[in-house]
Amino acid sequence: MSGPLDLSGKTALVTGANTGLGQGIAVALAKAGANIAAVGRSAMDETATLCTEHGTRFLAIRADLSSTAPIEGVAAEAEAAFGRVDILVNNAGIIRRADAVDFSEADWDAVMDTNLKSAFFLTQAFGRRMLADGRGGKVINIASLLSFQGGIRIPAYTASKSGLAGITRLLACEWAARGVNVNAIAPGYFVTNNTQALREDPERSAAILSRIPAGRWGDPADIGGGAVFLASAASDYVNGVVLPVDGGWLAR
Repeated sequence: MSGPLDLSGKTALVTGANTGLGQGIAVALAKAGANIAAVGRSAMDETATLCTEHGTRFLAIRADLSSTAPIEGVAAEAEAAFGRVDILVNNAGIIRRADAVDFSEADWDAVMDTNLKSAFFLTQAFGRRMLADGRGGKVINIASLLSFQGGIRIPAYTASKSGLAGITRLLACEWAARGVNVNAIAPGYFVTNNTQALREDPERSAAILSRIPAGRWGDPADIGGGAVFLASAASDYVNGVVLPVDGGWLAR
């Protein structure tokens, strides 16, 4: 592969890469030529197989990003294997569902710690390195349609993803002139573990599908193109964008 979307010689660290959107992103980046450092709480054998078949290197890093404790260890392990991380994808996230009047403080803290706090401090850790050596880098946060909309029964998730969109813009303002591009992708309704409850509810699933102009739920592979674009030289003058990949949901 050659051209502005070529990621050969680059290393991408992708959190939550064991399944779903994280796996789809990791595979797309590997197909574009990037080596992959995949971070997750469980085995990533399938992701490793899908990535290495494109001839790139793969490192699995076992870490639980429900707290900030593993961050420096993750950075050290990735750097020991590859020397430098050029692309950071903050994909790891959780969701808890309950009516707002019943939502617990424990669930609030769990979601905010994983989706927002750890994502910020992981970005801080790698951002320091990207800024210090003057070679720049790419940060891609995985936001959500709930960065734009309210949703129902997911107050902490909506708050965390709205916050992540805001942090994306703030970091773009601080780092763009220093060669670090910070952007986000807002996935629509994809077939992942987080949407299983919605897909298994016939009424909710039908209501969701009726609003998606593309007429289907997204497949994790559908997010790959946007990730490759934001990770590549093709997006060098793109800063602070939250890119919907949603089958047209927000257009309706």
